[in-house]
Amino acid sequence: MKIEIKKTRPGATLPRYSSDLAAGADLYACTDGEVRIQPGETVLIPTGIAAAIPAGYAGFVFARSGLSVKMGLAPANKVGVIDADYRGEILVALYNQSGQVRTVKGGERIAQLVIEKVETPVFEEVDELPSTERGAGGFGSTGK
Repeated sequence: MKIEIKKTRPGATLPRYSSDLAAGADLYACTDGEVRIQPGETVLIPTGIAAAIPAGYAGFVFARSGLSVKMGLAPANKVGVIDADYRGEILVALYNQSGQVRTVKGGERIAQLVIEKVETPVFEEVDELPSTERGAGGFGSTGK
């Protein structure tokens, strides 16, 4: 499968896989200089790219484990979803969950992009759902 990528800003870096078996391709910050993110603040970081994701697929933007664990920077919405019909610039909403000011530099890896096949089911309203052993039990009900 090929994903067409358009650079929307000078100096943008196309997504790249860091190893042969990596599931996610790295997304890179495309900024003029450094962006400071205060503790508890969310900042939209541009990647400088737009993508043509094929119908039947979606792009999912996940945290980079090193950036998240070591620096406390992770996508604010935990997982960003890029729909197949979106053609705008991919932005990553980085949230600083640390207690210190963090800095993102242009060209830095800020998230990872996973392309997955998705289904589009038809939702049908019913009066009753089929019963299961679990039923409506939630929030730890299966860990008895």
